[in-house]
Amino acid sequence: MLEKALDTIAEKILALDESSLSSLWGKYKDKMEGFETSKEWEKAVIIFFIINSVRVKNHIFNEQIINRQEKEQNTKKSQEELPPYLKIVK
Repeated sequence: MLEKALDTIAEKILALDESSLSSLWGKYKDKMEGFETSKEWEKAVIIFFIINSVRVKNHIFNEQIINRQEKEQNTKKSQEELPPYLKIVK
């Protein structure tokens, strides 16, 4: 049941727009830094780290896409440098 709840939360977070979340980053950073013994402070900490998690996830995702594209381009270049495939015909 706990895993299902976490999965549902993750799906909802993935549906959020990073730029909208990033615009809230400063607000929740300030709330987090102003420690209080309240549920509001605790929620602010969780929200701050959710925003950071989405930003980190997107950064890693974009890096991996770029790396794959570069790898494909390098593979194509190295294949172009090889002599054409030769076949013996009798």
